[in-house]
Amino acid sequence: MGVIEGRQTASYDGEVVVFLIGFRVNSLRKVREWLPVGRAMGPMLRELMKDKESGLLGFRTLPTWRGVTLIQYWESMEKLQAFANDNNRRHRPAWLGYFKQSYKGGAVGIWHETYVVPAGNTETVYGNMPLFGLGRVAGVVPVGQRGETAAERLGQ
Repeated sequence: MGVIEGRQTASYDGEVVVFLIGFRVNSLRKVREWLPVGRAMGPMLRELMKDKESGLLGFRTLPTWRGVTLIQYWESMEKLQAFANDNNRRHRPAWLGYFKQSYKGGAVGIWHETYVVPAGNTETVYGNMPLFGLGRVAGVVPVGQRGETAAERLGQ
């Protein structure tokens, strides 16, 4: 992906759910407890990206010193919940496995935060950047097409 020169803004204007999820290794020595948690996310993401109806719009993986953080963009809370609770998908068995095998020892922690952003309540600017964040999900347009200021882009 090349750099897009100038000031751009994401062309996405619908509701979006921003889902932050990650894990943290609390005990580096207890590899048997935390390694399965770390290995579970890749297959889940591949499953979701193959299914265009899943509701996952895109994601970014950010490694940290003791774990990983993912920023995910979803079409709706309903689709995120449907995935999380579907016994026929990879998430539910991995979640149950975590509580059976890794939770009690405390060697690894997991976390998530969910933000439901109604349509018209996002504001983005990318200056001389490749596609990134919400702009990578939906593409970008020159800032002027959605408003020159943050307040204008938010309809204020």
